[in-house]
Amino acid sequence: MSALVRAATLINYQAVARKHGLNTAPLLRQMGLSRALIDNPDQLIPAVAVVELLEASARATQCYSFGLQMAEGRSLSDLGPVSLLIAHQPSLRDVLQTIIHYRHLVNPTLSMLIEEEGDIAIVREELTIGGDALPRQASELALAVLLGFFRLVLGAHWKPVSVSLIHHRPNDLSDHHRVFGCPLDFGSAQSGIVCLTRDLDRPNPQANAAYAMHARQFIEVQSRPESRSLGSDVRQAIILLLPSGRASIATVAQTLGQNVRTMQRRLDTEGLVFSDLLDEVRRELALRYLDNPKFRLLHIAEMLGYATPASFTRWFVAQFGEPPSRRRGIAL
Repeated sequence: MSALVRAATLINYQAVARKHGLNTAPLLRQMGLSRALIDNPDQLIPAVAVVELLEASARATQCYSFGLQMAEGRSLSDLGPVSLLIAHQPSLRDVLQTIIHYRHLVNPTLSMLIEEEGDIAIVREELTIGGDALPRQASELALAVLLGFFRLVLGAHWKPVSVSLIHHRPNDLSDHHRVFGCPLDFGSAQSGIVCLTRDLDRPNPQANAAYAMHARQFIEVQSRPESRSLGSDVRQAIILLLPSGRASIATVAQTLGQNVRTMQRRLDTEGLVFSDLLDEVRRELALRYLDNPKFRLLHIAEMLGYATPASFTRWFVAQFGEPPSRRRGIAL
C-alpha cells in the first residue's frame, strides 16, 4: 500500500498555482484528488499523488521552483498538534529529534539523520516515495520547510553553511538564493542542510517546558498506536546511511534504537529480510546515481557499499540484466 500523507503538505498549492495562472482542476482530477479533498489539512492522501501533482504543476507553469514558492507561505501550525511540541523544545537539536521521533505525524515519507563531524553538522533529509525518479518539487519543498525549523530557533535571518540538493541545477536560481541564502550543491548524493555544530545546541528563545509537556501528553493520548511497519523504518534508515558506507545491519538497528536480534525478529514477523531491503534501496539509488553525470563508476560503487567497480558491476548485471555502462549509455 502506498504511503499516505496529510493534505496539509499541499498548503499554499492553490495560491502558487493562481500566481502562475494555472487551472488546477484538470491536474487534480488526473491525480485522483479534488479541491475539497486537499482543502482539509488532516485528510490523508497518497504521497505519490502529491509528488506527481507538484511535478506536473511545475511543468505546466514552467516554474521549476514551484515547491520553494509553496514553502514560503508555510507556518509551523500547518503541522497540526505536533507543532506546539516542536515549537517549545529547548534547542534546535531537540526540535530536530522531535521531528524525527514524530515523523509519522509530520510526514511518514520523511527520513532525517543528523551527522556531526567536528565543527560541522549535516542534517540529511530524504523523501522515501519509492522509484528512481527524483521528486524535485516535493524534495525542495521539504528542504525549505526544514530550513524553517532552523530559523524558528536561530532567527529569521539565519543562513546555513550550505545546502545540498539531489537534482540538477535549474537555469533560474533566484528563488533558491532568496529562500536558502547560501551556497548550493546540486546533483549531490543526498539532500541536506549544513550548519555549524554549535548551532544545534543554541537555546530556543520560545521554549517552554510546561507547554512542551502538555503537548506531548496530548499527542500521546490522541495518537493511535503506531501501525507503520518496521520495514519502512529500516528502509528509510538504509537510504540515509548507505551513501556514507554505514548501512550495516548493526548501524541501522542502532539508528532505530534496537538491537540486531530484536530488529531481525520484528522484520521476520513482517515477512521481510534485511538483505532484501538493502538490495531494494541499492537498486533505487543505483539508477539515481547513474543518471547523475557528476558521479563516476568508482564513486557510485563506494556509495552503494562495494569495494570495487567490478563487484558493483556484477551486482548490477544480476539485478538489471545489463552492465551499468549500458544503462547509463556512455563509456565509463
